[in-house]
Amino acid sequence: MQRDPRTYLWDALEGANRINEFLKGISSEEYRVDEMLSSAVERQFMIIGEALNRLSQMNPDIADSIPELSRIVSFRNVLVHGYASIDKLIVWSVATEKLDNLIKVIHDLLEEK
Repeated sequence: MQRDPRTYLWDALEGANRINEFLKGISSEEYRVDEMLSSAVERQFMIIGEALNRLSQMNPDIADSIPELSRIVSFRNVLVHGYASIDKLIVWSVATEKLDNLIKVIHDLLEEK
């Protein structure tokens, strides 16, 4: 049985919300030196990327509504396969500068579907 495409949106939204919770009140320096925190954030980005990749395979029409989808999936791939060269400040930057827009887009998609 095939999953409802909205479940992938929900998984991505939950991952993004978790990242925001993890980083609440945290400075970039605190993030950079906290291995457990950075690992938790990276894990949620992997979930977001995987969920949106699966969404794109299952329902390209919905996935096309997500700006920079290919970059999100590529970011996930870097986190998974390029783990030895991850720049924590890039992850921090994505989390603090890009995530709120993604949350809004996914929330809007869930509201209309």
